[in-house]
Amino acid sequence: QVQLVESGGGLVQPGGSLRLSCLSSHSTFMLRYMAWYRQAPGKQRELVAQITTGHITNYTDSVRGRFTISKDNAKKTLYLQMDSLNHEDTAVYYCYARLGSDEWWGQGTQVTVTS
Repeated sequence: QVQLVESGGGLVQPGGSLRLSCLSSHSTFMLRYMAWYRQAPGKQRELVAQITTGHITNYTDSVRGRFTISKDNAKKTLYLQMDSLNHEDTAVYYCYARLGSDEWWGQGTQVTVTS
Protein backbone atom coordinates (compact mmCIF):
# COMPACT_ATOMS: atom_id res chain seq x y z
CA GLN A 1 0.00 0.00 0.00
CA VAL A 2 1.42 3.35 -1.07
CA GLN A 3 0.53 6.41 0.95
CA LEU A 4 0.65 9.84 -0.65
CA VAL A 5 0.51 13.00 1.45
CA GLU A 6 0.12 16.38 -0.23
CA SER A 7 1.10 19.73 1.25
CA GLY A 8 1.69 23.29 0.11
CA GLY A 9 -1.81 24.42 -0.75
CA GLY A 10 -3.28 27.67 0.49
CA LEU A 11 -4.52 31.11 -0.47
CA VAL A 12 -2.74 33.08 -3.15
CA GLN A 13 -3.47 36.21 -5.14
CA PRO A 14 -3.83 36.14 -8.93
CA GLY A 15 -0.43 36.11 -10.54
CA GLY A 16 1.14 34.46 -7.53
CA SER A 17 2.91 31.14 -7.10
CA LEU A 18 2.63 28.02 -4.98
CA ARG A 19 4.57 24.79 -4.85
CA LEU A 20 2.72 21.62 -3.98
CA SER A 21 4.55 18.61 -2.59
CA CYS A 22 3.48 14.97 -2.42
CA LEU A 23 5.46 12.75 -0.07
CA SER A 24 5.30 9.07 -0.94
CA SER A 25 5.70 6.19 1.50
CA HIS A 26 7.38 4.22 -1.28
CA SER A 27 10.14 4.91 -3.73
CA THR A 28 9.05 7.37 -6.39
CA PHE A 29 11.62 5.80 -8.68
CA MET A 30 9.50 2.65 -8.64
CA LEU A 31 6.30 4.60 -9.23
CA ARG A 32 6.69 4.84 -12.97
CA TYR A 33 3.64 7.04 -13.43
CA MET A 34 2.80 9.94 -11.13
CA ALA A 35 0.49 12.85 -11.72
CA TRP A 36 -1.36 15.80 -10.27
CA TYR A 37 -5.13 16.05 -10.70
CA ARG A 38 -7.46 18.78 -9.57
CA GLN A 39 -11.15 19.13 -8.91
CA ALA A 40 -12.91 22.47 -8.84
CA PRO A 41 -16.34 22.88 -7.19
CA GLY A 42 -19.05 21.42 -9.40
CA LYS A 43 -16.57 20.04 -11.91
CA GLN A 44 -15.07 16.66 -12.68
CA ARG A 45 -11.59 15.79 -11.54
CA GLU A 46 -9.11 16.57 -14.30
CA LEU A 47 -5.53 15.61 -15.05
CA VAL A 48 -3.23 18.61 -14.65
CA ALA A 49 0.26 17.20 -15.18
CA GLN A 50 1.97 13.85 -15.39
CA ILE A 51 5.51 12.52 -15.16
CA THR A 52 6.62 9.11 -16.33
CA THR A 53 9.77 7.04 -16.56
CA GLY A 54 12.71 9.16 -17.63
CA HIS A 55 11.03 12.26 -16.22
CA ILE A 56 8.92 12.70 -19.33
CA THR A 57 6.26 15.28 -18.57
CA ASN A 58 2.99 16.39 -20.06
CA TYR A 59 0.46 19.06 -19.12
CA THR A 60 -3.11 19.96 -19.79
CA ASP A 61 -3.35 22.93 -22.14
CA SER A 62 -4.66 25.36 -19.52
CA VAL A 63 -1.54 25.07 -17.35
CA ARG A 64 1.20 24.44 -19.92
CA GLY A 65 3.91 27.06 -19.55
CA ARG A 66 2.75 28.02 -16.04
CA PHE A 67 3.03 24.76 -14.08
CA THR A 68 6.00 22.44 -13.75
CA ILE A 69 5.84 18.87 -12.47
CA SER A 70 8.96 17.22 -11.12
CA LYS A 71 10.02 14.58 -8.67
CA ASP A 72 12.96 14.02 -6.37
CA ASN A 73 13.46 10.29 -6.02
CA ALA A 74 15.93 10.71 -3.17
CA LYS A 75 13.26 12.54 -1.16
CA LYS A 76 10.41 10.35 -2.45
CA THR A 77 8.56 13.52 -3.31
CA LEU A 78 6.53 14.73 -6.27
CA TYR A 79 6.22 18.47 -6.84
CA LEU A 80 4.00 20.84 -8.74
CA GLN A 81 5.35 24.35 -9.16
CA MET A 82 2.47 26.64 -10.05
CA ASP A 83 3.18 30.13 -11.37
CA SER A 84 0.97 32.88 -12.75
CA LEU A 85 -2.02 31.48 -10.91
CA ASN A 86 -5.49 32.66 -11.82
CA HIS A 87 -8.99 32.16 -10.44
CA GLU A 88 -9.59 29.16 -12.70
CA ASP A 89 -6.81 27.30 -10.89
CA THR A 90 -8.83 27.23 -7.68
CA ALA A 91 -9.42 23.57 -6.83
CA VAL A 92 -8.46 20.68 -4.62
CA TYR A 93 -5.24 19.23 -5.98
CA TYR A 94 -4.59 15.50 -5.71
CA CYS A 95 -1.43 13.50 -6.04
CA TYR A 96 -1.79 10.23 -7.97
CA ALA A 97 0.49 7.27 -8.54
CA ARG A 98 0.15 4.10 -10.57
CA LEU A 99 2.22 0.94 -10.83
CA GLY A 100 0.84 -1.76 -13.06
CA SER A 101 -2.81 -2.22 -12.17
CA ASP A 102 -2.46 -0.62 -8.75
CA GLU A 103 -3.19 3.04 -8.18
CA TRP A 104 -3.19 5.37 -5.22
CA TRP A 105 -4.49 8.85 -4.41
CA GLY A 106 -3.52 11.43 -1.84
CA GLN A 107 -6.09 13.14 0.32
CA GLY A 108 -5.89 16.43 -1.58
CA THR A 109 -4.78 19.95 -0.79
CA GLN A 110 -6.86 23.07 -1.37
CA VAL A 111 -5.55 25.84 -3.61
CA THR A 112 -7.57 29.05 -3.63
CA VAL A 113 -6.71 31.96 -5.89
CA THR A 114 -8.43 35.05 -4.60
CA SER A 115 -8.06 38.80 -4.72
